[in-house]
Amino acid sequence: MSRRYRSKSLRGAAGLAICAVLSTGLASAAGTVKGTVATDLKAPDGVLRICVSTKGAPYTIKDGSGFENRIAVAIAGAMGRQPEFVWTDKPSIFLVRDFLDKGACDVVMGVDDGDPRVLTTSPYYRTGYVFVTRTDSELEIDNWSDEDLRKVKTIGYQFHSPAEVMLKQTGLYEDNLIYQYSLVNFTDRRNQYTQVSGERLVSEVANGTADAAVAFAPDVARYVKNSSTPLTMKVVNQNGLTKSGELIPQQFDQSIAVRKGDTELRAEIDAALQKVRPQIEAILKEEGIPLLQPNT
Repeated sequence: MSRRYRSKSLRGAAGLAICAVLSTGLASAAGTVKGTVATDLKAPDGVLRICVSTKGAPYTIKDGSGFENRIAVAIAGAMGRQPEFVWTDKPSIFLVRDFLDKGACDVVMGVDDGDPRVLTTSPYYRTGYVFVTRTDSELEIDNWSDEDLRKVKTIGYQFHSPAEVMLKQTGLYEDNLIYQYSLVNFTDRRNQYTQVSGERLVSEVANGTADAAVAFAPDVARYVKNSSTPLTMKVVNQNGLTKSGELIPQQFDQSIAVRKGDTELRAEIDAALQKVRPQIEAILKEEGIPLLQPNT
């Protein structure tokens, strides 16, 4: 997927050699289309095959409780298709390259609208990066120029993200390098894809190890909502600006990806999205994800 991590074209970056595990009786579909050009592939009738990662929580979870699992089921139902989840143990960043493009499945949920690797549907929600703090800390941070950000000593974040870019502008990046790498057991990022989970970031704030965390809202909303320690989550309300004048977006429209050339499936999904939009919004609100007005 390519949401939020902007280096995601993420969920596009390194190469882990992890075997794919495909679900519900599907053989290795990627192997069955070896040598086939991605744009020549077409989704089979009657089913909607969704690329999903076992490492995709809270988006996708094997028991079906991931919020993207639930949204995909709703969309498939509106299309009159049976949802079929194609699972892999690879991180979600590899879903487009190793599965969608090879015909193992037909859609990837939750990519940045306009992702150049794929065709994207109409956006089905918009959200952004958030600051997470303990409610009892009285920190009120909602942008990168906020005075309260100067009070923060320890902050957790996601690698390859707009937050990482902006932390380098604040002076907090260098001060937090040892702490940040401790969250991934000092794994060398040059040799494998490494990321800090949303659940870990939230727990670090909840237990007081970190003063704050900054992450893409869907990564952390569930854990903030369910935390036994009261936490405050505020959307970053302004785009970031580097010292060189580069604009760093903090809010993103989220769409569904289909293979390039599969205009028929995209049109079918777009029609389904209109039918189930209230259901999708209810799922997202139940997850605790702050919803913003679509930008497109």
